[in-house]
Amino acid sequence: MMTPAALLRRVAPVLACIGLLAVWQVASVALKNDSFPTALEAIRAIPDILGDKDSLINILASLRRMAIGFGIAVLFSIPLGLLMGRSRAVAAFFNPLLMVIYPVPKAALMPIIMLWLGVGDITKTLVIFLGVSLPVIYHSFEGAKAVEEKMLWSGAAMGLSPPQRLARIVLPAALPEILTGCRTGLVLALITMITSEMIARQSGAGNILFNALDMGQYDTVFAMIIIVGAMGICLDAIFERIRARLVRWSEPQFDMPLSFS
Repeated sequence: MMTPAALLRRVAPVLACIGLLAVWQVASVALKNDSFPTALEAIRAIPDILGDKDSLINILASLRRMAIGFGIAVLFSIPLGLLMGRSRAVAAFFNPLLMVIYPVPKAALMPIIMLWLGVGDITKTLVIFLGVSLPVIYHSFEGAKAVEEKMLWSGAAMGLSPPQRLARIVLPAALPEILTGCRTGLVLALITMITSEMIARQSGAGNILFNALDMGQYDTVFAMIIIVGAMGICLDAIFERIRARLVRWSEPQFDMPLSFS
């Protein structure tokens, strides 16, 4: 039988969403602003969006670009972060470059990238890649740096080469930190995906949102915001389940039974 605490943990996200929608509904009714539809009006517009073939194609195109950008960023960033964490020379070379790129808003790079590569999928995928790669590099770097030296010495004593030590010792030990960076990167991938599509407006969820705003279809605008938020929640929940399975060994056991008898 589920305990009250466990039940509360399960229903807390649902209660939070219901509370947010209730506040939204009350605020919209009180303000009576045409550009601020009620929560019920926005929710009623969701089936129209999801039932439209063109809108579904646009949303799926967004998810495809997001998956490609996120995947390439992870494949590039994890090895680089691990190398930076274990090699001072690699860290000294890449750290200044990352410090220059990191503070720059990725949306600010869109006009330059559009001049070079046009307004197609490559431009949007590159912006997603830039948004995801930096947190993944940082967390991979921190995870690799925290690996105890005696573990590496033991690996060297067993005849493991430096690449083998990186793959068989550093990578597993740094995996919890790496996956934390990937989870942050997943959220940033969604944000940069929508931002890039709102600037380079050809297709995608951001394009639907901005077109609706131009035509004064405010219920569609807020419905798209709900859809994007739901996408973020679902992607984060799926990734968290995967992360929990991969690094179950590193999770603290808060539910350990205690006996004082």
